Amino acid sequence: MVFYFTTNVVSPPLTLFMGADKYENEDLIKWGWPEDVWFHVDKLSSAHVYLRLKKGQTIDDIPAAVIDDAAQLVKANSITGNKMNNIDVVYTMWENLKKTAGMEVGQVSFHRDKDVRKVRVEKRINEIVNRLNKTKVEDHPDFRAAREKRDAEEREDKKKLLREQKEREKEEEKRRQEEAELRSYSSLMKADKMTTNYDDGNDSDDFM
Repeated sequence: MVFYFTTNVVSPPLTLFMGADKYENEDLIKWGWPEDVWFHVDKLSSAHVYLRLKKGQTIDDIPAAVIDDAAQLVKANSITGNKMNNIDVVYTMWENLKKTAGMEVGQVSFHRDKDVRKVRVEKRINEIVNRLNKTKVEDHPDFRAAREKRDAEEREDKKKLLREQKEREKEEEKRRQEEAELRSYSSLMKADKMTTNYDDGNDSDDFM
């Protein structure tokens, strides 16, 4: 089961989501999308909260208000972190999450520590947490099917772009050939390269 929350601090609103328990978190880790940003309380147990970006967006495109919402959500869903002030929340792109065979269920590390961001949360802000909880809905998505559908659509998009590129290249080659033929024809039509059956300077009217 996955919980979905709507953050309406931006327009259009964005969706935050998290697994109901560590086993759901494990599936989210396994079948996450390259567009997903992962949030977690630093060095403490907490929910794994995700924000799904649009294709082409980066972690730098996330508005500060959305980061604050995600940070408050993971803090509120951390048994220890919810009781503490001045905690840190870390976030990074899903592709930076590292899972090895020896790790416990729901546990992750990072491929590149330098790609992990951190935001300080001084205290719980009930106004934010309550606003997000009012939008909470539950669902039972098929993580694998959703990821495979996403990948299939991406492959089709790449094929379409490749076909369009080949068409453009074909049209460009046709245009170059037509221009080359036109230049060649224009060169042949220049006056100094043309011949005539005029009398070559002979003023006589005789044909012999």
